[in-house]
Amino acid sequence: MWSILKREVKNDMKNPLFWFGVAIGVLIIFLNVSPYLKIHYFEEGETIVDTEPETYGDRDVIHGYVPTEEGLRREMWEERIRETLISVFRMDNEEAQSVIDEMKGMDITAACAHLEKYGFNSAYYDYNDTAIRKGSPEEINSYIAGKLENNAFSYYFSRKFADFAGVFMGFFATILLSALFMQDTRKNTYELLHTKSVSAGSYLWGKAGGGFAVCLITLAVLNLIFFGICLIATRSSGFEMEVHLTDFLLASVLYILPNMLMIVSVYSLISLVFKSPLPAVPLLFLYIIYSNMGSRNREGIYGYYGRPLAIMVRFPGRFFDTAPPPMILLNQSFLILAAVCILFLSMQIWKRRRV
Repeated sequence: MWSILKREVKNDMKNPLFWFGVAIGVLIIFLNVSPYLKIHYFEEGETIVDTEPETYGDRDVIHGYVPTEEGLRREMWEERIRETLISVFRMDNEEAQSVIDEMKGMDITAACAHLEKYGFNSAYYDYNDTAIRKGSPEEINSYIAGKLENNAFSYYFSRKFADFAGVFMGFFATILLSALFMQDTRKNTYELLHTKSVSAGSYLWGKAGGGFAVCLITLAVLNLIFFGICLIATRSSGFEMEVHLTDFLLASVLYILPNMLMIVSVYSLISLVFKSPLPAVPLLFLYIIYSNMGSRNREGIYGYYGRPLAIMVRFPGRFFDTAPPPMILLNQSFLILAAVCILFLSMQIWKRRRV
């Protein structure tokens, strides 16, 4: 088993295309996470650079936005509703204010239901849009300080890293591991392997272990590179003491490695069923698309909430408010269990086809 594993790792480590792919991954991930490295405390007299993102959902502290206090949020929402009633529903000021007064004492859910009687069906979306607001430098500093009291800067940054590194690793592993069983599933080689004394367990665990080890090495390289980038970039912001390698490693172990194990196991099964790894490529791309699809919650808000047995874990929220999808640890545990079961099934297929 170990000889097979070492051979697979050495073959990939010697391949220039492997390192070229890693370099491309570093560039892609950096372009996505680099804006978050610009987060810093504002100094006295420093002004906020007015750079608005293309979409509302992308507004974050890096653009000068902070969460809206609950009381102020209700005021902002009611003012937005009043303006819409006047401009869209052609009410005068008194009629619009009368509708607002009717909602006094109602919670948001009841108030939105009340507005639907007037044909106003997007009230909850308007409320969702008031979750953040433009803040002053003092408010931004206070917000950042409050978040860093709870967790280190790298705790938040590592989740954004895991988000984009997970997407890259999914596609990278799908392409890279397509060659894992390519040579062994050729007719002459496949028949010869079944006449050897190597056991099904040694062969499958060696091949799968080799593929997983390559993913592990790739991810370790990415962790070290982005830990270093984060450490260097945060020196000017005063966060260098808030950067820990353990945050990167923990995020990778929890949110990326189980996905890699699942991809390796799928390649093992498909390669032995079809005697070729190529049918697994489109299947895994579809699997990635399924895993990366969003959905709507109970309030009808579209977003990323995770899917059963997904091999992508996304953190699309705002930098200091990112949270894993619901029951993600349970899902990752099921991924590991499913991957191990698939590998055992692959072993049984291998045994049945021995000459």
